[in-house]
Amino acid sequence: MLIRAMHEEVRRHPRYGYRRVWALLRAEGWKVNRKRVYRLWRKEGFRVPSRQHKKRRLGNSDNGILRHRPEHPDHVWAWDFIHDRDEGKRPLKWLTLVDEYTRECLALEVERGMTASEVIDIVAQVILIRGAPKFIRSDNGPEFIAQALRSYLDAARVGTLYIEPGSPWENGYNESFNGKLRDELLNAESFADLREAKALAANWQNDYNHHRPHSSLAYQTPAAFATQCRKEALGALPPNPRQGLCPWTPASSPPACALQAPAQDRKVGSTLIATGT
Repeated sequence: MLIRAMHEEVRRHPRYGYRRVWALLRAEGWKVNRKRVYRLWRKEGFRVPSRQHKKRRLGNSDNGILRHRPEHPDHVWAWDFIHDRDEGKRPLKWLTLVDEYTRECLALEVERGMTASEVIDIVAQVILIRGAPKFIRSDNGPEFIAQALRSYLDAARVGTLYIEPGSPWENGYNESFNGKLRDELLNAESFADLREAKALAANWQNDYNHHRPHSSLAYQTPAAFATQCRKEALGALPPNPRQGLCPWTPASSPPACALQAPAQDRKVGSTLIATGT
């Protein structure tokens, strides 16, 4: 009977040692001393399992937006997932991909679910149209740290910037974009089904890039600002007044002056303020 009681306590509390089990047995009314419990503990082969360590994630704070800033178009992209449901309470999983420098929305895809292979297909299509970025920033979601995706990005010569786990503010440009998406589309629309969600996503992405003024771009649209950056790179315009930086050329690395952060981005306060609204 005592051994059976010990087995029950060990099943209920696998992290407890024999001393704590002895105390529980005493509390239940068993008149037994600690030495006897220890002998029975050894005889039954009880042991406290080795501590399990959480799975290590990729990423550190050096990859966040405050320490690794975008310096020119297609320098750093950022992506993340955001979740919602349609009218039938069925899941909608949205993938957002943005250029941190120009604030353009490069991809806005929605499915019921999305695997690493499907994420690869999406980014591959954007790279085919636009060219590869130097880095892509993300959290440690399973789709983003999957070996297949990392192998693809390595083959495409795209560096990965994994942020510190549990620190979404270090991916602040994408978090800011997701906040706008949530406020202006997901909370404003009711999606009858996946097909309607896809149609509304395409319309909203076009409006965001081409018609919605962005405060951190001196109230230009992301598409207009990107066009201005391309003209500056060709020497057709003076340096961008938003940043006070000298022009960069796609054929070379950005000049030293381009390493200076915009005055508004030097604020180390709220990440979402730094990323603009």
